[in-house]
Amino acid sequence: MRTPLAAAAAIISVAAVAGARADTAQDMGAGAMNRSPPYNFQGGEAVFKNICQGCHMANAQGAVGAGAYPALARNAKLEVAGYPVAVIVHGQKAMPAFGGLLNDQQIADVVNYVRTHFGNNYKDKVTPADVKAQR
Repeated sequence: MRTPLAAAAAIISVAAVAGARADTAQDMGAGAMNRSPPYNFQGGEAVFKNICQGCHMANAQGAVGAGAYPALARNAKLEVAGYPVAVIVHGQKAMPAFGGLLNDQQIADVVNYVRTHFGNNYKDKVTPADVKAQR
């Protein structure tokens, strides 16, 4: 009789600890997609952390699981600045289009952020006018 009661108490304790940890866990970005647009994130890092890293991971190394999310780190495809702009605005394969959710400045900022971080060193800047031309 004591064994089932002890097992139940152990399960409840583990669940309580896990629940407490979940309550204090930091939103790693995927939760941003549950917010109503327009997204008001300012700056490329904020857009990346609140939207992109939910799939591409915090270190931009990409992931494989329910889908394949390409690495943005050290990505030669980012050399031509128009490529990531077009992918973000229009989407590509499993990547949804964010053109209707982000403004030109936000897209320019996140493209510039990714192209100058995570082992990428592409210095030519994307402007909001470049993004507008892709729409």
